Amino acid sequence: MTPEPTVGSTGAVGDVVDPRPVAAHEVLHRGAIFDLVRDRVDLGDAGTVSREYLDHPGAVAVVVLDDEDRVLMLRQYRHAVRARMWEIPAGLLDVVGEPAVDAAARELAEEADLTAARWDVLVDFATTPGASNEALRVFVARDVAAVPEGERHERSGEEAEIVTRWVALDEAVALALAGELHNPSAVVGILAAAASRAGGWASLRAVDAPWPYRRGTLPT
Repeated sequence: MTPEPTVGSTGAVGDVVDPRPVAAHEVLHRGAIFDLVRDRVDLGDAGTVSREYLDHPGAVAVVVLDDEDRVLMLRQYRHAVRARMWEIPAGLLDVVGEPAVDAAARELAEEADLTAARWDVLVDFATTPGASNEALRVFVARDVAAVPEGERHERSGEEAEIVTRWVALDEAVALALAGELHNPSAVVGILAAAASRAGGWASLRAVDAPWPYRRGTLPT
C-alpha cells in the first residue's frame, strides 16, 4: 500500500522520515569520502527489494551576501564532470558531531578567506535521494569580513585554483535559469535566496533548526 501524503508544518504536502525495515546491509566498497552499500529493504506488500546507494557524510554550503546584495561565487574544477564550475562555498560534514554552522564557517574561511557575523539556515535538500543519502544544508551568511592575511588557509589540489567573484543576486538567478550554472548547491541556494529575499527573509531558520536527514540522525 502506498503511504498517504504527509502534511508539512506550513500546511502544504511535506516530506516525512519513514524508514522501512532493512533485512540486510552490505558494504560493497569503502571509499575515501563515501561508501557504496547495498540494503535489502522490506517494502511490506511490495515485497523485499535490493537497493545500492552511496553512504555519504553530508555537506553544507553557504550563500554569502554582501551589503550590495551580491552573492559570492567560486570557480573550481570538478573532475567527475570534467568542468570548471561556478559554485558557492561548500564542504563535507566529516567531523562527527560538529554543528553544521561551524562546518559552514570553516569552509567559508578556507575557500574564500571570509568570516560572517550573521548566519541563518536558508534551505535543506537531498542531493540525489535515489542513489545517495547525502543531505545538504545551505546557509545564508551576511555581515562578512576578510580573514587576516596571516591567518588564511593554504589551499591545495583543486582548491588552489579557486577564483572568486561577486555577482548580483538577480544576475546569479538569471544565470541559473539560463542553464549557465549546474552545481546543485549553487542553483538551489541562489534560487532559495532570491525567494526568501522576496518574502523579506521571513523563511530563514535558526542555525540549529531541526535537520532529520543528516546522517546519524536518520533512523537505520
